[in-house]
Amino acid sequence: MNVAEIFIRRPIMTTLVMVGIIIFGLMAFRALPVSELPTVDFPTISVTANLPGASPETMAATVATPLEKQFSTIAGVDNMSSTSTLGRSQITLQFNLSRDIDAAAQDVQAMIARALRDLPQNMPAPPSYRKVNPADNSILLFALSSPTLPLSTVDEYAQSVLAQRISTVSGVAQVDVFGSQKYAVRIQLDPSLLAARQIGIDEVMNAVQRGNVNLPIGTLSGPNQAFTLQANGQLMNAAAYRSLVVTYRNGSPVRLEDLGKVLDSVENNKIAGWFNNNRAIILAVFRQPGANVVEVVDAIKKLLPGLHAQIPPSVNLEILFDRTQSIRESVEDVEFTLFLTLCLVVLVIFLFLRNVSATVIPSLALPMSIIGTFGAMYLLDYSLDNLSLMALTLCVGFVVDDAIVMLENIVRHMEMGKRPFQAALEGSKEIGFTIVSMTLSLVAVFIPVLFMGGILGRLFREFAVTISVAILVSGFVSLSLTPMLCSRFLRPPGERKHNRLYAVSERFFDGMLRAYEQSLQWVLQRRRGTLIASGVILAVTAYLFVAIPKGFIPSTDISQIIGSTEAAQGTSFDEMVRKQQALA
Repeated sequence: MNVAEIFIRRPIMTTLVMVGIIIFGLMAFRALPVSELPTVDFPTISVTANLPGASPETMAATVATPLEKQFSTIAGVDNMSSTSTLGRSQITLQFNLSRDIDAAAQDVQAMIARALRDLPQNMPAPPSYRKVNPADNSILLFALSSPTLPLSTVDEYAQSVLAQRISTVSGVAQVDVFGSQKYAVRIQLDPSLLAARQIGIDEVMNAVQRGNVNLPIGTLSGPNQAFTLQANGQLMNAAAYRSLVVTYRNGSPVRLEDLGKVLDSVENNKIAGWFNNNRAIILAVFRQPGANVVEVVDAIKKLLPGLHAQIPPSVNLEILFDRTQSIRESVEDVEFTLFLTLCLVVLVIFLFLRNVSATVIPSLALPMSIIGTFGAMYLLDYSLDNLSLMALTLCVGFVVDDAIVMLENIVRHMEMGKRPFQAALEGSKEIGFTIVSMTLSLVAVFIPVLFMGGILGRLFREFAVTISVAILVSGFVSLSLTPMLCSRFLRPPGERKHNRLYAVSERFFDGMLRAYEQSLQWVLQRRRGTLIASGVILAVTAYLFVAIPKGFIPSTDISQIIGSTEAAQGTSFDEMVRKQQALA
């Protein structure tokens, strides 16, 4: 049975099949997302609970502990860690890779509901949860600053305009605000003044709550119309709070300004952010698990002109960090390496065959295999990342072998005096099974990689599938396009005229063959020394395998430094600011 015969006898059909592969592959290439590595997300869920004013110890004992007790009963939890700070607890649950993240999220929600009865009743809101990837850092950092507006106003634009709008972009998990300066009125009570008037803090709190309301107070009904009366008693700044009456003593009102200082301030004046040595509000954008980094960043950047129009001209919005820059540069570098590899392989084929038509025929297997692989990658929802492109680069040497073997056997039949069409039929029939066995044996090498477990297995599964598909496509091209082209474009040896390059290269190859023959004879005359040298090389290889440092993924240099600082316990905020400024 000759698999290639139908393609040799029907060149138009063969051409249309190849054109279809090219069109679909090129369309898939344009649609493939770009990323640094294959999408591998740890099934991880982060739970956050807030209790304003509570110390870290209180948060750990009254909030984190009841939640952890319930979470420990969830199936598939590999690791659970918690962090408690002033007024905030965060619990991170990491599940095993076989656990479905959506099902795990439902279990977490159920455990939060069960733990509510054990949590403090004065929590402003129940604990919230979100799906996260612990291996992810922020994909975009924005810095907002203004030389004229106060930071509280800049923070309002950051929170209400930018953060909310960016959060609606598909693929964005959350937008964190660092150095937030949300406006608030700060009341600093003087204990001596409170004691002198015998006023407690609770009494002041109740007075502030009573004096800051925005509620309907009733209706006015007439024969034809009815009106709702609304009392707008909401206080908006420190000046309005100062005249607020707390209570009466000796028939005279005691106002809030009589008990201490009332200042225009921010909710938390112990956090700050800087950009280029200027105070700024920092926005950090995080992607959802499974979302493509480049697509998300591109979607956010498309919003920037509209966002600029919604904020005052005096507010500067700048991109502080863009994670996709290094990803794009890395992928472009690998793409250039792939193109250079293709050119070098074609050049080597030409140098050895020394015939343009004989070079073009096997060389067509290279772009056909790679372009066809793009179509399979699109169907499998893969991306153009470093591993998939590395697979395509490595397979260049594999995919051309089948075509060269097919070409060589057909040329051998032509040298026996057969016409190109007959030589293609008989040569492809002889070598067809060999091509199939070569292709399947190469694919079999990567089968163990397909069944690897863990994170490493997930990373290299895309690599193994990509290179396997490229090899299978090359085998198909070698059994279809290559023999068809040989039957139409190859000329018998007697009809070919050799040029000067052929004569020069022939002398070079003859000399190389003689040198190889002499070196082979020298080695065969020293068999014992050859075996000893081979053993030494094997031993050195084993030693180097053990001695060479090992790691998960090679470290890369993206020309960026991200550092964190930690001061001694008890360091004040002002001192920490001075240390940070000195470091910057």
